[in-house]
Amino acid sequence: MFQIMYSKGTAGGRVDDRVLVLNPVSGSQDHVDTLVELGTEHGFDVRKTEERGDAKRLARDAAPDADLIAAGGGDGTVNNVVNGIAAANELETTTVAVVPAGTGNNFATNIGIQGIEHAFAVIEAGRRRRIDLASANDRIFVNSCVGGITAEASSKTEPASKANLGVLAYVKSMLATMGSFDSLPLRVETASGPNGNRTRAWDGRAMFVLIGNCRRFTGARTTQANVEDGLLEVTIVEDAAAMNLLGDAALQRLFGRDSNYVVRRCAPSLVIESNRNAITYSLDGEMLEAHSLSLETSPRTIQIAVGDDYQPDPDMEIA
Repeated sequence: MFQIMYSKGTAGGRVDDRVLVLNPVSGSQDHVDTLVELGTEHGFDVRKTEERGDAKRLARDAAPDADLIAAGGGDGTVNNVVNGIAAANELETTTVAVVPAGTGNNFATNIGIQGIEHAFAVIEAGRRRRIDLASANDRIFVNSCVGGITAEASSKTEPASKANLGVLAYVKSMLATMGSFDSLPLRVETASGPNGNRTRAWDGRAMFVLIGNCRRFTGARTTQANVEDGLLEVTIVEDAAAMNLLGDAALQRLFGRDSNYVVRRCAPSLVIESNRNAITYSLDGEMLEAHSLSLETSPRTIQIAVGDDYQPDPDMEIA
């Protein structure tokens, strides 16, 4: 599990420093000039990534001196920036801002960030909230960890397709993957929660499993999970071969509302074991392969700039 250390700051105080880690190839790739211009106007030192791993490295190098680090890109860029701050042991003292310039920008939407210009308005005048972080085999994720058909489809989605089609690129890849996808034989064991629920295990074959920190399986509810409750939302979509999932209508029925094939749990930690081969998981879009995956939360670990639409408990608005 990641550690929190208190290392920033001096007795005499220090001048605030801002760094924008900009991924120029995320999303449609037409955001670079805008982000550079706005970032400079708002006092950011803009640092562009050039190759894989740069976002984490740039954030790690900036964190000891920067009070605020903005991630300019998609969910994967946010993931790498937060992992970089954690690697520098600066989670406690560094505020993270999200400037959405990716394909889906799911995490940005969940924390109330509506676009690039809005992100800078939130940085200047928005609220700050301390939110949970999650880890999978000691790798941090902010939004979600997904294994199964959606992770496989994500790994096969080409950057050019994402640039041209946006989120539809993922849907296209998923439909293309379904015909050949072999469901996963899994054992999922969730730890006891604060409400006294006992540890429970699920055994079976799954199309996919989603562990949400700030994201949840859609169904009939908002896609945002409570990211300040110290719990992970676990959703298992069981092997539904009998439903003939190859049709668009069947896919919409499964993903559009709850069904008998969907298992939901909430827990502070869990373990997923594969009874066959190693499974590829997507951690905010970053891939991890493992036979056994141990996941847990670290409550209220990092400070995030959030928009006015963000609600710590999203279900209160639709109850």
